[in-house]
Amino acid sequence: MKTLKTLIAALCLVTASQATFAQDTKIGVLNALQALFNSDAARIVQEELEQEFSADEARAQELSEQLTALSEKFQQDEAVMTQEEIRRMNSNAQDLQVQLQLIQERVQKALQEKNQQFLQSMQGTLAEAVSDVVAEGGYDLILNVDSAPYFAPVLDITAKVTAKLNQNSAAAN
Repeated sequence: MKTLKTLIAALCLVTASQATFAQDTKIGVLNALQALFNSDAARIVQEELEQEFSADEARAQELSEQLTALSEKFQQDEAVMTQEEIRRMNSNAQDLQVQLQLIQERVQKALQEKNQQFLQSMQGTLAEAVSDVVAEGGYDLILNVDSAPYFAPVLDITAKVTAKLNQNSAAAN
């Protein structure tokens, strides 16, 4: 009986100490992708991509305008058009759509590759920034935003990590 009381007292003491420890635990929540893609380094890459694909974007815009004009012309003239004119117009529209789709697919593939390269090149820098924020903020636990179904906004350290990425990038340059 005395052993049972001692065991219960010890369990209560352990539970109380764990509750105290849990209250002192500092937790942060991080959206790593958001931190990376909001950084100055990501903006530089984005600007490079915009320059690299400006000709494709202009061509896609031109093709879209041609498709719109063709569609409007078809709607206006459909009643007086011959079957041959309708077939030619449909063929032209399909050609324009294929060209537009090819441009979009090429740009999308290139963007995915560039984003993947950016993520790989920034892994070490991100880890360093997170470590710096953890050390400066005294965090005991950092959770990925995807693993926390709910958290108070005060726990979000994403902006701090982005700021640290920018600070470390500026110091490196």
